[in-house]
Amino acid sequence: MTIQPINRPTNEQKWRDYWQSIDLYQTGDDSNKPDIYILDFFPYPSGDGLSVGHGRNYVPTCVSARFQRMNGYNVLHPMGWDAFGLPAENYAVKHNIHPRESTRIFTDTYRRQMKLLECSYDWSREINSTDPDYYRWTQWFFLLLYQRGLAYRAESRQWWCDECQTILANEQVEDGRCWRCATAVTRKSLNQWHFNITAYADRLLADLDSVDWPEPIKIMQRNWIGRSEGAEVRFQTDVGVISVFTTRPDTLYGVTFLVLAPEHPLVGQITTPQQATAVADYIQQAQHLSEIDRTMGNRPKTGVFTGTQAIHPLSGETIPIWIADYVLMEYGTGAIMAVPAHDERDFAFAQQYDLPIVETITPDGIAQGNDVCFTDYGTLINANGYSGMVSAEAIAQIIADLTASGKGQAQTTTKMRDWLISRQRYWGAPIPIIHCPDCGTVPVPEDDLPVRLPETDDFAPSGDGRSPLARIESWVNTICPQCGQSAQRETDTMDGFACSSWYFLRFASPHEGQRPFDPEAVERWLPVDIYVGGAEHAVMHLLYARFWTKVMYDAGLVDFTEPFTTLKNQGMLLSGEDGQKMSKSRGNVVTPDEIVAQCGTDALRAYLLFLGPFHAEVTWTERGIKGVIRFLDRFWALANEVINVEGQSPPRKDKDKSANSSLEFEKARHKIIKRVTDDMADFRFNTAVAALMAYLNTLFDFAATAAITPDQWRSAIETVTLLLAPICPFIAEDVWQTVLGQDGTVHRQSWPVYDEAMLVETMITLPVQVNGKLRDRIEVAVDADEEMVRTTAVVTPGVQRHIDGQAIQQIIIVPGKMVNIVTRTKG
Repeated sequence: MTIQPINRPTNEQKWRDYWQSIDLYQTGDDSNKPDIYILDFFPYPSGDGLSVGHGRNYVPTCVSARFQRMNGYNVLHPMGWDAFGLPAENYAVKHNIHPRESTRIFTDTYRRQMKLLECSYDWSREINSTDPDYYRWTQWFFLLLYQRGLAYRAESRQWWCDECQTILANEQVEDGRCWRCATAVTRKSLNQWHFNITAYADRLLADLDSVDWPEPIKIMQRNWIGRSEGAEVRFQTDVGVISVFTTRPDTLYGVTFLVLAPEHPLVGQITTPQQATAVADYIQQAQHLSEIDRTMGNRPKTGVFTGTQAIHPLSGETIPIWIADYVLMEYGTGAIMAVPAHDERDFAFAQQYDLPIVETITPDGIAQGNDVCFTDYGTLINANGYSGMVSAEAIAQIIADLTASGKGQAQTTTKMRDWLISRQRYWGAPIPIIHCPDCGTVPVPEDDLPVRLPETDDFAPSGDGRSPLARIESWVNTICPQCGQSAQRETDTMDGFACSSWYFLRFASPHEGQRPFDPEAVERWLPVDIYVGGAEHAVMHLLYARFWTKVMYDAGLVDFTEPFTTLKNQGMLLSGEDGQKMSKSRGNVVTPDEIVAQCGTDALRAYLLFLGPFHAEVTWTERGIKGVIRFLDRFWALANEVINVEGQSPPRKDKDKSANSSLEFEKARHKIIKRVTDDMADFRFNTAVAALMAYLNTLFDFAATAAITPDQWRSAIETVTLLLAPICPFIAEDVWQTVLGQDGTVHRQSWPVYDEAMLVETMITLPVQVNGKLRDRIEVAVDADEEMVRTTAVVTPGVQRHIDGQAIQQIIIVPGKMVNIVTRTKG
């Protein structure tokens, strides 16, 4: 048969209206079906709208949700907006628009574009973090943490962004710059609210082994938590004890001086009068440097002697105490024991100031000399009674001896710091705390929640370290709920990540009014089965959400400790024009609006999947989408041709092979069902699309060469339609209802099943070589013995032609792979 091109319909709006009328994407509620929760990372809607790059996230989760619905699952696949935060407020200030209005515009755009992509979200469950009905419960969770001793206010030196005019958490500083605006950050001392996430460090670390997450994400979280086992070592001074933490107690006999951070609280007490001026000058100099500058490995080491000595806890010798800016108060105890023979920074410092270098660890117990800094484990020398021990043995013994003498003890520390959640900005959830002169810090009563964000047009940053809310006296001034006296509200707002630390629970019962969530709904749907989003949130959102979940578990609110069972990260989509990430500033953004207008939604969806593996970085080129369009056009043409043959078989090319062709045709159908089923289940959407393309070519081959019954053709077209439905919903619906004449939507049909027996190969094709060169191919039974394979291979025309009368010396058979015939050359 000859397949003639037929124009594919473009009546997408017809099907959009139809699907909306039947609530196609409403969350399933059939008690006889299993449940599955598929969720995208809570998106922040920006003024740029969606690019096709966002489709690398949203289209695959949509396809997965559709696939699971057809496989008999109740599917929860919701969408909402993480709309509080610095970017929205910065945009509002710059464009003289209220952030509430700009947020509404941005979310409307995102929603419209997601619907344009026909993402199968249950929009009846839409939530927005800026809605008082939502952030009421964010505040409720703040109070839960406060009541459990996990929220506290303390003065500390924190990262400050001059551009954003607010404090940033450690996780929001990247290479010394603000994660949002890239402005260089500095330190500022303010009273700030923190969440005690470090109390959960061990559990956050251990429970990573229980989730199905990409290993790089687990590694990033492990590194950020930074659990270290070692010892606290106490050095006595005339004014008290200086404690240091070290993971290398085996190097203790190599300590030749101590170094304190310029900010260490003991600096003023231990500095001698003779050194006071030099120390003060050095501290002032250090305050002008960022932490990144202070800790750069290639920067010359600087410091100043305090004039005071400390007592070595093991040897009893005196060692000098220095101040150096390469030691930071925010890490460890703000003091280090300097071991120049075995630490590169200490080695450089000792060389700079001509301080002693004592070698105590060597690879083999033989001294190497003080010209080399050996940082590995080894054998101890120059260490009194510990000399000759290997590092592991010495570490255990030294810790035991320090503990016995009261001069130290075993200790475990983490690099992670408590989560700073105060923000000196307007556009965020107000912290539900009242400051009373008599009662101190008082939580807002639960019945008074939400503490609503006041309406104001004066929301620009103050520039003085205070929130814009501090300027709204009518809002700030209130009554203490405990004593009834005049008091003031907390004017800082919460970090936006607080809102996204629990939103996945709200989707289970988004309209619940009396609680943050319905426990029965959460028990049914949570934890999230498949969570999809970018790897950039590995140590922020994902860490914080895990922390809040564990707190809720401890409070008896949920029965699980990890919120996301399986995590998948999509790869970045680069522009084919310049190979860079799509961004408005580069002028290389391609929007879904323009591609849908040119090529249709189906083509865009299929192409985004076909570009490459889900997790891989891929490049967008509009040339590539043409192949997808041809595939869809050919499928439409084939479906119309073979279904409209009015019950007559296509002309037979070879009657003797018709029965065999019919069987192979059916086998091919079962093979494609298994292939696409497996690929869809494993998020291998690119190979699923490629397999469907290959199967369509197979169908065209059969159409041209074989006699297949109309029933078989109908079954094949139905199969392709069902397999294609999650990927290309419009053409699948058109073929299902218009071409096949079926009642009801294709998207509520059952996923096709395959017969394992039809997947078993009975024949196999083997290449046949003569003297190492391919000359022919043979088809034999899978279980054919070697004699049958030899006989069949030798008599093929291609082999006979190239043997050309030569004697056969050897026939080598690689079972299931190939046959090689070796001849003896004439003469």
